[in-house]
Amino acid sequence: MRQWKGAWLPHRRVPGVLSFQRRFTPRPDDVLLASPPKCGTTWLKALSFATMARAAYPPGDGDHPLLRLNPHDCVPLVDSLFSAGQEAKLDALPSPRLMNTHVHHSLLPPSVAHDPGCKIVYVCREPKDMVVSLWHFYKSSKTTEGSTYTLSDLFENACQGKHSNGPIWDHILGYWQESQATPRRVLFLRYEEMLRDPVDSIREVARFLEVLFTVTEEAAGLPEDIMKLCSIETLRGARADKMGANKVFVKFPHTSFFRKGVAGDWVNHMTPEMAQRFDAIVEEKLHGPGLSFKS
Repeated sequence: MRQWKGAWLPHRRVPGVLSFQRRFTPRPDDVLLASPPKCGTTWLKALSFATMARAAYPPGDGDHPLLRLNPHDCVPLVDSLFSAGQEAKLDALPSPRLMNTHVHHSLLPPSVAHDPGCKIVYVCREPKDMVVSLWHFYKSSKTTEGSTYTLSDLFENACQGKHSNGPIWDHILGYWQESQATPRRVLFLRYEEMLRDPVDSIREVARFLEVLFTVTEEAAGLPEDIMKLCSIETLRGARADKMGANKVFVKFPHTSFFRKGVAGDWVNHMTPEMAQRFDAIVEEKLHGPGLSFKS
């Protein structure tokens, strides 16, 4: 891990993040999905893609791209493309481009962070669940490092903010504050709230991106169809998500992006003492801005 401007990044990604910040050329109708790793990224990609592309790809279509491709193939991670020297792929995307990043708001290209035309949809989740999900994800890499990295190791690093794209509190705060300052440009979502009412979350994303569902689409149950298409059960069962892998520097099987998709799984992995310690750190860091993860 390497620290840059207060953020911790996997060392192999630092050149790509630098390149993204300095060389990315935005379009006025770009849409950027932002999130810390393992905080609902895959689901948000699927929901956003299905919502924005519903005219070309009706959600009830048996040959829908999300049934043939992994959501990460439908919505590229710009950090990875720049890290791999494949940023030219972004130029080939039709407008409006739908992209994803894991970097802190402070590390976004200035042309994106403050461009009134570019919209950002941000999702985060309960930080303890993020730690547990990240640990399972690392184990799925099948590398020596992944197989020997214990939850205790990751937990200690997370308490210090030294995890991938950490500290988690700074990541959340950056986008939260920007969403409060410019709510028409940054939409702040919580994974747990999306789970409680996914259809309403789909409508919220559609309103924010100015692709509202028409009366006819609502009557036809299109938001509900998108919810079913993008459910973890449907995506996990898709052939593309049972096979293959996502790779830039480390190969992760597509199945690793679909584990449980629930809230509160941390109780099955952390001791009460671990949870109390991490909660105290997060609450102290988030104290003041009106943002809390206390249940």
